[in-house]
Amino acid sequence: MIPSYDGIMARALPLDRGPYLALVTVVLTWSAPGPGLQPRDYEQIAVQLADHAGALADDVRRRCAALPAGSKARDLTETVLGEAGRRLSARPQPTMASAQHLARLVRALYERLDRLKAAAPAAP
Repeated sequence: MIPSYDGIMARALPLDRGPYLALVTVVLTWSAPGPGLQPRDYEQIAVQLADHAGALADDVRRRCAALPAGSKARDLTETVLGEAGRRLSARPQPTMASAQHLARLVRALYERLDRLKAAAPAAP
């Protein structure tokens, strides 16, 4: 189970996917030695990604709870949520690697969310 993440993002608001996926794309293009940002810049990016990942994980967790126990989709989702819980339990670090790990997490959570939405039965 993912621990409660105490970020500053309001969880009741819809997630603004576009800007975060754009940030994920940029962060994942960085290579060593990186874009030359200061540690505080990496930390700010990592904190934003961690906060968004926490809100995204909450949404994925709510959808997962509606899946039948023992279903393949639920098992896969619980695996992704377990990894999210491990990554979000550590404070974001002021490094390029930390930002990239969190960018990969955001990408994985959006992929899982999209699969859950696609598999959901159509509303009448």
